[in-house]
Amino acid sequence: MSGHDFRTFIDPTAVPRFTKEACRLTLFDYPPMLERLLGMWGPLSREPFSGITTDGRIIEGLSSLAPSAAPVQRAAQAASAWLASLSPPMRKRACFAVDADAWRHWQNTPLVLRDPQLELEELDPHQRRLALDVVAATLSARGYELTQEVMANNAFLGELLNMTDVMNEWSFTLSIFGAPSTCEPWGWQLFGHHLALNCLFVGEKMVLSPVFMGAEPDHDNNGLRRRIFEPHERAALGMMRSLSEPERERATLYKSMLTDDQPPGRYHPDDGRQVGGAFQDNRIVPYEGVPLAALGVQQRRQLLDLAALFIETMPAEAAVARMAEIESHLHATHFAWIGEADDVNPFYFRIHSPVVMIEFDHHSGIFLANKDPARFHVHTIVRTPNGGDYGADLLKLHYTRGGHGHTHADGNAHTHTHEK
Repeated sequence: MSGHDFRTFIDPTAVPRFTKEACRLTLFDYPPMLERLLGMWGPLSREPFSGITTDGRIIEGLSSLAPSAAPVQRAAQAASAWLASLSPPMRKRACFAVDADAWRHWQNTPLVLRDPQLELEELDPHQRRLALDVVAATLSARGYELTQEVMANNAFLGELLNMTDVMNEWSFTLSIFGAPSTCEPWGWQLFGHHLALNCLFVGEKMVLSPVFMGAEPDHDNNGLRRRIFEPHERAALGMMRSLSEPERERATLYKSMLTDDQPPGRYHPDDGRQVGGAFQDNRIVPYEGVPLAALGVQQRRQLLDLAALFIETMPAEAAVARMAEIESHLHATHFAWIGEADDVNPFYFRIHSPVVMIEFDHHSGIFLANKDPARFHVHTIVRTPNGGDYGADLLKLHYTRGGHGHTHADGNAHTHTHEK
Protein backbone atom coordinates (compact mmCIF):
# COMPACT_ATOMS: atom_id res chain seq x y z
CA MET A 1 0.00 0.00 0.00
CA SER A 2 1.67 3.24 -1.12
CA GLY A 3 2.17 6.40 0.91
CA HIS A 4 -0.03 8.55 -1.33
CA ASP A 5 -3.47 6.96 -1.09
CA PHE A 6 -4.49 7.68 2.49
CA ARG A 7 -7.50 9.76 1.41
CA THR A 8 -9.13 6.55 0.15
CA PHE A 9 -9.40 5.51 3.80
CA ILE A 10 -10.88 8.68 5.27
CA ASP A 11 -14.27 7.71 6.67
CA PRO A 12 -15.40 9.88 9.60
CA THR A 13 -18.51 7.73 10.01
CA ALA A 14 -16.36 4.67 10.79
CA VAL A 15 -14.48 6.39 13.61
CA PRO A 16 -15.92 6.24 17.14
CA ARG A 17 -17.12 9.75 18.01
CA PHE A 18 -15.57 10.73 21.31
CA THR A 19 -16.14 14.10 22.85
CA LYS A 20 -13.34 15.53 24.96
CA GLU A 21 -15.27 14.77 28.11
CA ALA A 22 -15.90 11.18 26.99
CA CYS A 23 -12.13 10.78 26.57
CA ARG A 24 -11.62 11.34 30.31
CA LEU A 25 -11.46 7.78 31.56
CA THR A 26 -9.30 5.66 33.82
CA LEU A 27 -7.31 2.49 33.22
CA PHE A 28 -9.96 0.57 35.15
CA ASP A 29 -13.20 2.33 34.21
CA TYR A 30 -13.91 2.46 30.49
CA PRO A 31 -16.48 1.40 27.87
CA PRO A 32 -16.36 -2.18 26.50
CA MET A 33 -15.02 -1.04 23.13
CA LEU A 34 -11.71 -0.13 24.82
CA GLU A 35 -11.25 -3.49 26.54
CA ARG A 36 -8.62 -4.75 24.10
CA LEU A 37 -6.40 -1.77 24.94
CA LEU A 38 -7.15 -0.63 28.48
CA GLY A 39 -7.79 -4.19 29.61
CA MET A 40 -4.13 -4.78 28.77
CA TRP A 41 -2.73 -1.49 30.07
CA GLY A 42 -4.48 -1.55 33.46
CA PRO A 43 -2.77 -4.65 34.90
CA LEU A 44 0.57 -3.62 33.37
CA SER A 45 0.35 -0.22 35.07
CA ARG A 46 0.28 -1.88 38.49
CA GLU A 47 3.53 -3.78 38.01
CA PRO A 48 6.57 -2.27 39.76
CA PHE A 49 9.09 -0.96 37.25
CA SER A 50 12.04 -3.16 36.41
CA GLY A 51 12.75 -2.57 32.73
CA ILE A 52 12.70 -4.34 29.40
CA THR A 53 14.92 -7.43 29.31
CA THR A 54 15.63 -10.36 27.01
CA ASP A 55 15.00 -13.00 29.70
CA GLY A 56 13.55 -11.34 32.80
CA ARG A 57 16.97 -10.59 34.30
CA ILE A 58 18.39 -7.06 34.43
CA ILE A 59 21.96 -6.59 33.23
CA GLU A 60 23.57 -4.38 35.87
CA GLY A 61 26.32 -1.81 35.45
CA LEU A 62 25.30 -0.41 32.06
CA SER A 63 24.71 3.20 33.14
CA SER A 64 27.09 5.93 34.21
CA LEU A 65 26.70 9.35 35.82
CA ALA A 66 29.53 10.77 33.69
CA PRO A 67 28.45 14.22 32.40
CA SER A 68 27.39 14.37 28.74
CA ALA A 69 27.07 18.16 28.42
CA ALA A 70 23.29 17.99 28.75
CA PRO A 71 21.69 21.47 28.65
CA VAL A 72 20.44 21.19 32.21
CA GLN A 73 20.81 24.87 33.11
CA ARG A 74 18.89 26.06 30.07
CA ALA A 75 16.19 23.43 30.58
CA ALA A 76 15.86 24.14 34.32
CA GLN A 77 15.45 27.85 33.68
CA ALA A 78 12.76 27.19 31.06
CA ALA A 79 10.90 24.74 33.32
CA SER A 80 11.01 27.16 36.26
CA ALA A 81 9.66 29.96 34.07
CA TRP A 82 6.78 27.77 32.88
CA LEU A 83 5.87 26.66 36.40
CA ALA A 84 5.97 30.27 37.61
CA SER A 85 3.43 31.22 34.93
CA LEU A 86 0.86 28.67 36.18
CA SER A 87 -1.80 29.21 38.80
CA PRO A 88 -1.33 27.15 41.99
CA PRO A 89 -4.05 24.64 41.01
CA MET A 90 -2.50 24.19 37.56
CA ARG A 91 0.96 23.82 39.03
CA LYS A 92 -0.27 21.12 41.37
CA ARG A 93 -1.62 19.14 38.40
CA ALA A 94 1.64 19.52 36.50
CA CYS A 95 4.11 18.54 39.25
CA PHE A 96 5.23 15.16 40.57
CA ALA A 97 8.04 13.75 42.67
CA VAL A 98 11.07 12.83 40.58
CA ASP A 99 10.50 9.11 41.15
CA ALA A 100 6.70 9.19 40.86
CA ASP A 101 4.96 6.30 39.16
CA ALA A 102 3.24 8.88 36.94
CA TRP A 103 6.28 8.67 34.62
CA ARG A 104 4.97 5.33 33.42
CA HIS A 105 1.46 6.60 32.64
CA TRP A 106 2.23 8.16 29.28
CA GLN A 107 0.33 6.78 26.33
CA ASN A 108 -0.05 7.58 22.66
CA THR A 109 -3.82 7.93 22.26
CA PRO A 110 -6.13 10.97 22.53
CA LEU A 111 -7.59 9.52 25.74
CA VAL A 112 -7.06 11.33 29.05
CA LEU A 113 -6.32 8.51 31.49
CA ARG A 114 -4.02 9.92 34.15
CA ASP A 115 -5.27 11.97 37.06
CA PRO A 116 -3.97 14.59 37.41
CA GLN A 117 -2.62 15.83 34.13
CA LEU A 118 -2.42 19.33 32.65
CA GLU A 119 -2.94 19.65 28.91
CA LEU A 120 -1.46 22.48 26.88
CA GLU A 121 -4.87 23.32 25.42
CA GLU A 122 -5.92 24.49 28.90
CA LEU A 123 -3.19 27.16 28.88
CA ASP A 124 -3.16 30.66 27.50
CA PRO A 125 -0.82 31.48 24.55
CA HIS A 126 1.95 32.81 26.82
CA GLN A 127 1.89 29.69 28.99
CA ARG A 128 1.93 27.47 25.92
CA ARG A 129 4.98 29.26 24.57
CA LEU A 130 6.75 28.81 27.90
CA ALA A 131 5.79 25.12 27.90
CA LEU A 132 7.32 24.62 24.47
CA ASP A 133 10.41 26.51 25.64
CA VAL A 134 11.07 23.60 28.02
CA VAL A 135 11.11 21.22 25.07
CA ALA A 136 13.17 23.54 22.87
CA ALA A 137 15.71 24.14 25.64
CA THR A 138 16.26 20.41 26.02
CA LEU A 139 16.13 18.89 22.55
CA SER A 140 18.22 19.49 19.46
CA ALA A 141 16.84 21.86 16.85
CA ARG A 142 15.84 18.82 14.78
CA GLY A 143 14.28 17.13 17.80
CA TYR A 144 12.17 20.19 18.52
CA GLU A 145 11.18 20.42 14.85
CA LEU A 146 10.10 16.76 14.85
CA THR A 147 8.06 17.34 17.99
CA GLN A 148 6.27 20.28 16.43
CA GLU A 149 5.63 18.30 13.24
CA VAL A 150 4.03 15.45 15.20
CA MET A 151 1.85 17.91 17.11
CA ALA A 152 0.83 19.65 13.87
CA ASN A 153 0.08 16.27 12.28
CA ASN A 154 -2.30 15.53 15.15
CA ALA A 155 -4.19 18.70 14.29
CA PHE A 156 -4.22 17.68 10.62
CA LEU A 157 -5.80 14.32 11.49
CA GLY A 158 -8.35 16.06 13.71
CA GLU A 159 -9.30 18.33 10.81
CA LEU A 160 -9.63 15.39 8.40
CA LEU A 161 -12.10 13.69 10.73
CA ASN A 162 -13.80 16.76 12.19
CA MET A 163 -12.48 15.82 15.63
CA THR A 164 -10.39 18.86 16.51
CA ASP A 165 -11.89 19.01 20.00
CA VAL A 166 -10.10 15.72 20.72
CA MET A 167 -7.08 15.89 18.39
CA ASN A 168 -5.40 19.22 17.90
CA GLU A 169 -1.99 20.86 18.14
CA TRP A 170 -2.33 21.46 21.88
CA SER A 171 -3.96 18.24 23.14
CA PHE A 172 -0.73 17.17 24.84
CA THR A 173 0.23 16.92 28.50
CA LEU A 174 3.38 18.43 30.02
CA SER A 175 4.54 17.41 33.50
CA ILE A 176 7.56 18.26 35.65
CA PHE A 177 9.12 15.61 37.89
CA GLY A 178 11.17 16.92 40.80
CA ALA A 179 12.29 20.54 41.18
CA PRO A 180 14.20 21.98 38.20
CA SER A 181 17.84 22.04 39.25
CA THR A 182 21.37 21.97 37.85
CA CYS A 183 22.55 19.42 40.43
CA GLU A 184 19.63 17.37 41.79
CA PRO A 185 17.65 14.96 39.58
CA TRP A 186 14.58 16.28 37.85
CA GLY A 187 12.84 15.83 34.51
CA TRP A 188 9.88 16.48 32.29
CA GLN A 189 7.41 14.50 30.22
CA LEU A 190 5.35 15.54 27.19
CA PHE A 191 2.82 13.11 25.78
CA GLY A 192 -0.34 12.81 23.73
CA HIS A 193 -1.51 11.22 20.50
CA HIS A 194 1.54 9.89 18.60
CA LEU A 195 4.01 11.61 20.93
CA ALA A 196 5.77 10.79 24.19
CA LEU A 197 9.01 12.37 25.39
CA ASN A 198 10.44 11.36 28.77
CA CYS A 199 13.52 13.31 29.85
CA LEU A 200 15.47 13.03 33.11
CA PHE A 201 18.47 15.14 34.15
CA VAL A 202 21.05 14.19 36.75
CA GLY A 203 23.41 17.15 36.60
CA GLU A 204 24.81 17.34 33.07
CA LYS A 205 23.76 13.77 32.30
CA MET A 206 20.43 13.28 30.56
CA VAL A 207 18.25 10.35 29.54
CA LEU A 208 15.63 10.76 26.82
CA SER A 209 13.69 7.50 26.95
CA PRO A 210 11.11 6.24 26.17
CA VAL A 211 10.53 8.35 23.06
CA PHE A 212 7.43 7.62 20.98
CA MET A 213 6.74 9.48 17.74
CA GLY A 214 4.23 8.65 15.07
CA ALA A 215 1.89 10.05 12.43
CA GLU A 216 -1.39 9.12 10.78
CA PRO A 217 -1.26 10.04 7.97
CA ASP A 218 2.46 10.72 7.52
CA HIS A 219 1.87 13.56 5.06
CA ASP A 220 2.03 17.31 4.98
CA ASN A 221 -1.14 19.36 5.02
CA ASN A 222 -1.73 19.24 1.26
CA GLY A 223 -1.68 15.46 1.39
CA LEU A 224 0.67 15.14 -1.55
CA ARG A 225 4.16 14.67 -0.06
CA ARG A 226 5.54 12.25 2.50
CA ARG A 227 7.19 13.87 5.52
CA ILE A 228 8.50 13.32 9.06
CA PHE A 229 9.62 9.67 8.82
CA GLU A 230 10.76 9.40 5.20
CA PRO A 231 14.48 9.66 6.18
CA HIS A 232 14.10 6.80 8.66
CA GLU A 233 12.31 4.71 6.06
CA ARG A 234 14.93 5.37 3.40
CA ALA A 235 17.83 4.55 5.73
CA ALA A 236 16.16 1.35 6.92
CA LEU A 237 15.63 0.15 3.37
CA GLY A 238 19.25 0.97 2.58
CA MET A 239 20.36 -1.09 5.57
CA MET A 240 18.21 -4.06 4.60
CA ARG A 241 19.26 -3.95 0.95
CA SER A 242 22.94 -3.85 1.91
CA LEU A 243 22.67 -7.36 3.36
CA SER A 244 23.53 -10.46 1.41
CA GLU A 245 20.68 -12.84 0.66
CA PRO A 246 21.58 -15.20 3.55
CA GLU A 247 21.94 -12.23 5.91
CA ARG A 248 18.62 -10.80 4.77
CA GLU A 249 16.88 -14.12 5.35
CA ARG A 250 18.37 -14.26 8.84
CA ALA A 251 17.17 -10.74 9.61
CA THR A 252 13.65 -11.38 8.28
CA LEU A 253 11.25 -12.75 10.88
CA TYR A 254 8.25 -12.86 8.52
CA LYS A 255 7.95 -11.82 4.90
CA SER A 256 4.34 -10.67 5.19
CA MET A 257 3.07 -7.59 7.03
CA LEU A 258 -0.58 -8.40 6.35
CA THR A 259 -2.65 -8.41 9.52
CA ASP A 260 -4.16 -11.85 8.88
CA ASP A 261 -0.70 -13.36 8.31
CA GLN A 262 0.70 -12.39 11.71
CA PRO A 263 1.11 -15.34 14.11
CA PRO A 264 -0.40 -15.27 17.62
CA GLY A 265 1.46 -12.91 19.91
CA ARG A 266 3.21 -11.08 17.07
CA TYR A 267 0.50 -8.49 16.39
CA HIS A 268 -1.83 -6.31 18.46
CA PRO A 269 -4.47 -4.10 16.78
CA ASP A 270 -3.31 -1.02 18.71
CA ASP A 271 0.45 -1.67 18.97
CA GLY A 272 0.92 -3.34 15.60
CA ARG A 273 4.14 -5.35 15.68
CA GLN A 274 5.79 -3.12 18.27
CA VAL A 275 6.68 -4.74 21.58
CA GLY A 276 7.87 -1.64 23.46
CA GLY A 277 4.76 0.55 23.43
CA ALA A 278 2.96 2.26 26.30
CA PHE A 279 2.99 0.34 29.62
CA GLN A 280 5.34 -2.31 28.19
CA ASP A 281 8.08 -1.19 30.59
CA ASN A 282 8.83 -4.70 31.88
CA ARG A 283 8.33 -6.73 28.73
CA ILE A 284 10.59 -9.68 28.00
CA VAL A 285 11.84 -9.24 24.42
CA PRO A 286 14.33 -11.90 23.26
CA TYR A 287 16.85 -10.92 20.62
CA GLU A 288 15.68 -11.69 17.10
CA GLY A 289 17.06 -11.26 13.61
CA VAL A 290 20.65 -11.09 12.48
CA PRO A 291 23.40 -10.28 15.01
CA LEU A 292 25.61 -7.36 14.01
CA ALA A 293 28.62 -9.43 14.97
CA ALA A 294 27.91 -11.53 11.87
CA LEU A 295 27.89 -8.53 9.53
CA GLY A 296 30.61 -6.54 7.85
CA VAL A 297 31.98 -3.10 8.67
CA GLN A 298 29.80 -1.37 6.06
CA GLN A 299 26.59 -2.87 7.44
CA ARG A 300 27.54 -1.97 11.00
CA ARG A 301 28.14 1.63 9.94
CA GLN A 302 24.81 1.74 8.13
CA LEU A 303 23.03 0.46 11.21
CA LEU A 304 24.67 3.13 13.35
CA ASP A 305 23.60 5.77 10.83
CA LEU A 306 20.06 4.40 11.00
CA ALA A 307 20.08 4.45 14.80
CA ALA A 308 21.39 8.02 14.76
CA LEU A 309 18.17 9.20 13.09
CA PHE A 310 16.30 8.15 16.25
CA ILE A 311 18.86 9.73 18.58
CA GLU A 312 18.99 13.08 16.77
CA THR A 313 16.24 14.38 19.05
CA MET A 314 18.96 14.81 21.70
CA PRO A 315 21.23 17.87 21.77
CA ALA A 316 24.54 17.41 19.94
CA GLU A 317 26.96 16.45 22.70
CA ALA A 318 24.44 14.28 24.54
CA ALA A 319 23.63 12.54 21.25
CA VAL A 320 27.34 11.86 20.65
CA ALA A 321 27.58 10.26 24.10
CA ARG A 322 24.44 8.20 23.49
CA MET A 323 25.69 6.97 20.11
CA ALA A 324 29.04 6.03 21.67
CA GLU A 325 27.11 3.97 24.21
CA ILE A 326 25.16 2.24 21.44
CA GLU A 327 28.32 1.61 19.42
CA SER A 328 30.10 0.10 22.44
CA HIS A 329 27.45 -2.64 22.47
CA LEU A 330 27.39 -3.23 18.73
CA HIS A 331 28.75 -6.75 19.21
CA ALA A 332 25.56 -7.61 21.13
CA THR A 333 23.15 -5.78 18.78
CA HIS A 334 20.54 -7.50 16.62
CA PHE A 335 18.63 -6.24 13.58
CA ALA A 336 15.19 -7.74 12.83
CA TRP A 337 12.79 -7.12 9.95
CA ILE A 338 9.20 -8.00 8.98
CA GLY A 339 7.86 -7.46 5.47
CA GLU A 340 9.34 -6.72 2.06
CA ALA A 341 12.17 -4.30 1.35
CA ASP A 342 10.81 -2.70 -1.82
CA ASP A 343 9.68 0.85 -2.56
CA VAL A 344 5.96 0.27 -1.95
CA ASN A 345 5.15 -2.24 0.77
CA PRO A 346 5.03 -1.54 4.52
CA PHE A 347 7.60 -3.00 6.90
CA TYR A 348 8.71 -3.22 10.52
CA PHE A 349 12.23 -3.25 11.95
CA ARG A 350 13.89 -3.42 15.34
CA ILE A 351 17.40 -2.55 16.53
CA HIS A 352 18.00 -4.21 19.87
CA SER A 353 20.97 -4.34 22.25
CA PRO A 354 21.53 -4.20 26.02
CA VAL A 355 21.35 -0.39 25.90
CA VAL A 356 18.82 0.46 23.19
CA MET A 357 15.69 -0.88 21.53
CA ILE A 358 14.47 1.03 18.49
CA GLU A 359 11.28 0.05 16.70
CA PHE A 360 9.73 1.35 13.48
CA ASP A 361 6.33 0.04 12.35
CA HIS A 362 4.10 0.81 9.39
CA HIS A 363 0.75 0.53 11.10
CA SER A 364 -2.80 -0.42 10.25
CA GLY A 365 -5.44 2.28 10.45
CA ILE A 366 -6.70 3.51 13.78
CA PHE A 367 -8.48 6.69 12.70
CA LEU A 368 -8.20 5.84 9.02
CA ALA A 369 -9.98 2.76 7.69
CA ASN A 370 -7.12 0.62 6.30
CA LYS A 371 -7.21 -2.86 7.83
CA ASP A 372 -3.68 -3.71 6.73
CA PRO A 373 -0.57 -1.67 7.50
CA ALA A 374 0.33 1.19 5.18
CA ARG A 375 3.28 3.49 4.81
CA PHE A 376 1.14 6.51 5.64
CA HIS A 377 0.73 5.41 9.29
CA VAL A 378 3.98 5.20 11.26
CA HIS A 379 4.80 4.37 14.88
CA THR A 380 8.36 4.66 16.22
CA ILE A 381 9.73 4.11 19.70
CA VAL A 382 13.12 4.28 21.38
CA ARG A 383 13.59 2.40 24.65
CA THR A 384 16.53 1.88 27.01
CA PRO A 385 16.45 -1.74 28.22
CA ASN A 386 17.70 -3.10 31.54
CA GLY A 387 16.14 -0.41 33.71
CA GLY A 388 17.32 2.61 31.71
CA ASP A 389 13.92 4.01 30.75
CA TYR A 390 12.89 7.19 32.60
CA GLY A 391 16.51 7.37 33.85
CA ALA A 392 15.49 4.92 36.57
CA ASP A 393 18.92 3.30 36.70
CA LEU A 394 20.58 6.74 36.92
CA LEU A 395 18.33 7.72 39.82
CA LYS A 396 19.21 4.50 41.60
CA LEU A 397 22.91 5.10 41.00
CA HIS A 398 22.65 8.72 42.15
CA TYR A 399 21.00 7.86 45.45
CA THR A 400 23.22 4.82 46.04
CA ARG A 401 26.20 7.16 45.80
CA GLY A 402 24.78 9.47 48.41
CA GLY A 403 22.46 11.76 46.46
CA HIS A 404 20.26 14.00 48.57
CA GLY A 405 16.54 13.86 49.15
CA HIS A 406 14.71 15.82 46.48
CA THR A 407 12.07 18.49 46.36
CA HIS A 408 8.82 18.29 44.48
CA ALA A 409 8.47 21.14 42.00
CA ASP A 410 5.50 22.45 43.99
CA GLY A 411 7.75 22.86 47.01
CA ASN A 412 6.99 19.65 48.95
CA ALA A 413 10.05 17.81 50.23
CA HIS A 414 10.72 14.16 49.51
CA THR A 415 13.56 12.01 50.80
CA HIS A 416 15.11 8.72 49.86
CA THR A 417 16.70 6.03 51.93
CA HIS A 418 19.50 4.37 50.05
CA GLU A 419 22.27 1.89 50.53
CA LYS A 420 25.69 3.05 51.50
